[in-house]
Amino acid sequence: MEILQGVWQVIRSILANSGYAYFLTADGGWKNLVMLCVSFFFLYLGIKKGFEPLLMIPIAFGMLLANLPGANLAVQYHDLAGFFDLLKGRGEFVGCTPGLMDFLYFGVKAGIYPPLIFLGIGAMTDFSSLIANPSSFILGAAAQLGIFAAYVIAIVLGFDPQQAGSIAIIGGADGPTAIFVTSKLAPAMLGTIAVAAYSYMALVPVIQPPIMKLLTTKKERSVVMGTLRPVSKLEKILFPIMVTVIVALLLPDAAVLVGMLMLGNLLKESGQTERIAKAAQNELMNIVTILLGLSVGATTSAQSFLNLETIKIVALGLIAFAVGTAGGVLFGKLMYIITKGKVNPLIGSAGVSAVPMAARVSQKVGQQENPSNFLLMHAMGPNVSGVIGSAVAAGILLTLLG
Repeated sequence: MEILQGVWQVIRSILANSGYAYFLTADGGWKNLVMLCVSFFFLYLGIKKGFEPLLMIPIAFGMLLANLPGANLAVQYHDLAGFFDLLKGRGEFVGCTPGLMDFLYFGVKAGIYPPLIFLGIGAMTDFSSLIANPSSFILGAAAQLGIFAAYVIAIVLGFDPQQAGSIAIIGGADGPTAIFVTSKLAPAMLGTIAVAAYSYMALVPVIQPPIMKLLTTKKERSVVMGTLRPVSKLEKILFPIMVTVIVALLLPDAAVLVGMLMLGNLLKESGQTERIAKAAQNELMNIVTILLGLSVGATTSAQSFLNLETIKIVALGLIAFAVGTAGGVLFGKLMYIITKGKVNPLIGSAGVSAVPMAARVSQKVGQQENPSNFLLMHAMGPNVSGVIGSAVAAGILLTLLG
């Protein structure tokens, strides 16, 4: 009998200290259950629906790990100085012990992962469409209007300037840029910003078409654009070098993102570094994507994610993205007027930095109106310009608010 009582006491002790007991007894246990359900939903979107799976799945799984009670797998601090104190043996963490995710998150807080992602993106990007039609820069810039509109609205709603800047950058539809800016300006909001940014990137085919059709006429959407001129190898090599110099001198805070983007592109276009260009496109990109997604997802603990502020951030992110899309389309209409009908305004919607999805949406909507319309290469100009534009916008926000 004593043996049975001892076994029962051990079982009770295990159950009392388990996560299951936390769900039932802790004041905020229900919040963890809600967040686990949210993580399951995002896993469904990534696996079943294919919505940005390369980052959606790691982020969702990081969210799952962060909300398992007692596992110590949530990011518990956002203080870079504290991390260095820990490495020197002087770190004092009140009420928590640093875990795996705290160490992985260092790459986010120190600004390491997003620039490396940009390096890989640059190695996979062809800027020929932008070089062949430099006016695409205007559309890429116009699509960043959503960032600054959302910033003003966020200030009106009571967010401080740093928080408003982090929310506004969602409008660029560039996940790594949003993470980079937020890690510098408002790290406590990182999980919410990242989830919102990647959610809207994944929903580009759903959000953009109604806006595009609302702001254009059937005649405008049916415009067939001429063939782009061939781009020489010399132009492709000079482009990343000149963009780096011009942008970095104008906005030093944007140099790290633009510089890494253009380095990756130069590795691809130079013809002399094929091996490391492929490494940047594949091995490096894949490893950093896993670490970035997992550590960002681990910041979405129930205590920091389930609140009214999260709803405001998600709503403002949608406004930023919608205004950005509208800005690109409206400037496309202006170019349509100036060129007397030679530019299809639909390509302006691709000015957001969701490459190449936004360009594909422009192509799809254009072909719905005119089956002989092939806008993809024309839309890629504003699309890759949007990548540069979001990095520049990030530099402006960091310069003014950092």
